[in-house]
Amino acid sequence: MTLNELEDWFQNTQLPEAPILLNPSTKIDNVQHFLDSHFYALKLNPNSKINEPLLDRLLAFKLLIESNL
Repeated sequence: MTLNELEDWFQNTQLPEAPILLNPSTKIDNVQHFLDSHFYALKLNPNSKINEPLLDRLLAFKLLIESNL
């Protein structure tokens, strides 16, 4: 899945209400800010190793939504 496809998926999906515990160390208090900040950094430098955790969190969030939280 490309970054654009992932962004489209989030735009066309009903997002859950915050707060959301993505994992024991990541709590999402503002879903839209979470998505905006992650996609912004990934678009600026998509191939950077330092941005890999951003993509990992987005994919984990997608999986969580697909599994109905």
